[in-house]
Amino acid sequence: MYICRAWLKHGYSNFSLTIIEYCEVSELLTKEKYWVKLFNPEYNIIQDPTVPPMSGRKHSDKSKTKISDAQKGNASGFKKGEPRLEGSGRPSQAIEVTDMASPTNNTTVSYNSIREAARALNIPSYKSISTYIKNNQQKSYKGRYTFKKVN
Repeated sequence: MYICRAWLKHGYSNFSLTIIEYCEVSELLTKEKYWVKLFNPEYNIIQDPTVPPMSGRKHSDKSKTKISDAQKGNASGFKKGEPRLEGSGRPSQAIEVTDMASPTNNTTVSYNSIREAARALNIPSYKSISTYIKNNQQKSYKGRYTFKKVN
């Protein structure tokens, strides 16, 4: 964070990143110690360049709790399994999927969300369906499905 704050304060154009030397993995600590001693960089945070950065260090119990709590949540800040507040997050888009290759031909099934439809149809990425709908495709997806938003 120290260097990030410095970038924001002084601007990216006032910093540079340069590869000084290529070396074997077995020489990394020795080379790092040499260059740190030579340049004495202002933004170097390592205490002892002869030891790998986290070697021998342990997180405090408080830090472990924070890390654990963060891992239990998700990107939206809600814990897994916890219901969302009404109106929070992005709403699901219900869609209708018509299967042109079904035995009864042109069977239409409704799904509560694009992701649900992708899982049910074994489509690897829900984004394929989103793109299909966004581009208002007329041709069937993979020669089999058509997708339509439900309002």
